[in-house]
Amino acid sequence: MNLEFYKSDDTIVGLLCVQLILRNARTLKEKRRVIKSLKDRVKNNFNVSISETGVLDNCQYSNLGIAMVGNDRQYINSTLSNLINMFECASSFELAGYRMEFILLSINFLFFMLVFQNA
Repeated sequence: MNLEFYKSDDTIVGLLCVQLILRNARTLKEKRRVIKSLKDRVKNNFNVSISETGVLDNCQYSNLGIAMVGNDRQYINSTLSNLINMFECASSFELAGYRMEFILLSINFLFFMLVFQNA
């Protein structure tokens, strides 16, 4: 059994908040169908977490919160930018606005890992 020490890297959280307009949705049921389909497509194609965060009782407006965690800011920025492009090209809704932020969590400590080796 070996005890190895590693220096941890910084953690970056990318946040994307989008406001959508669903002009063709006339009922909350239609809105839920469109939003559920969108959330499923985003989850299947991108490695992000997504949730409807506001305007739950209006059938034509929706706010979505999207988060991605990693240690490469360029990769996170690229992924979230690709999501924005996907939203802009969609036909079932209109992208009314968005906001992207990054949070740097610097955890400067050493952690250890037990390594078991066969002798």
